[in-house]
Amino acid sequence: MPSRHPPHGQASQSPRRPAIAIITHDNPIGRSSTNYMIHADLSERENGWREQLWTHQVSPDTFEIACLPFFTYGICYRDIVTIDDQHLVSAVVRKSGHRTLRVALEQQHSQCGQLHELLHEKVVGTGLAHEWLQGTYLAIDLPPGADPHSLVQVLQGLEGTEALSWEIDS
Repeated sequence: MPSRHPPHGQASQSPRRPAIAIITHDNPIGRSSTNYMIHADLSERENGWREQLWTHQVSPDTFEIACLPFFTYGICYRDIVTIDDQHLVSAVVRKSGHRTLRVALEQQHSQCGQLHELLHEKVVGTGLAHEWLQGTYLAIDLPPGADPHSLVQVLQGLEGTEALSWEIDS
């Protein structure tokens, strides 16, 4: 599926959003007591930005992603990555087959709160794992074989309102 207006663009260009230097995951879908945090470098999008990724350590420099990246492209839930000596992702060594559906709500839109509630209800109804960031960024896990059709229909219906942007990454 083609990308739709990347959510990361709104975050880095909109003066109405609070500045974020390190994007964190307050409630990662794969949280457990054995998690290990690494970072993905996002400075090509916004100078100095990083995304903190929850992982499970597989070997000294190999990790399985245990969260849904909000801004890091090409990395999805359960992908296996390696890190460098700064604990930054250096490569994806195995794809899991999961995809990430990302949605960015326009914070200043008059219906932002209602759209958050609508999307939250729709996602919960699908049973798909998901994470929210600041109440306006939504990442949804699409495991192998998952059909996002019902969510995509809702998102397509809202595209003309300029209230959100969305995309699917693999």
